Amino acid sequence: MTVVERREIALVDLLDRLLAGGVVITGDITLRIADVDLVRIDLNALISSVNAQVPSPFEVLEERP
Repeated sequence: MTVVERREIALVDLLDRLLAGGVVITGDITLRIADVDLVRIDLNALISSVNAQVPSPFEVLEERP
């Protein structure tokens, strides 16, 4: 066993690394009965952290007086 294989990483450290760089999740689910597609779900998700250096892709709604 090498040093890299024995290295343990805490879950919070792993999540921090993933969110710092961003994660893309994709998947397809199809529910079929007797070779007839009944339901199809496509999943595309981008998960990343938002801060001053990486702004949110959504506009911030300003309060109006």
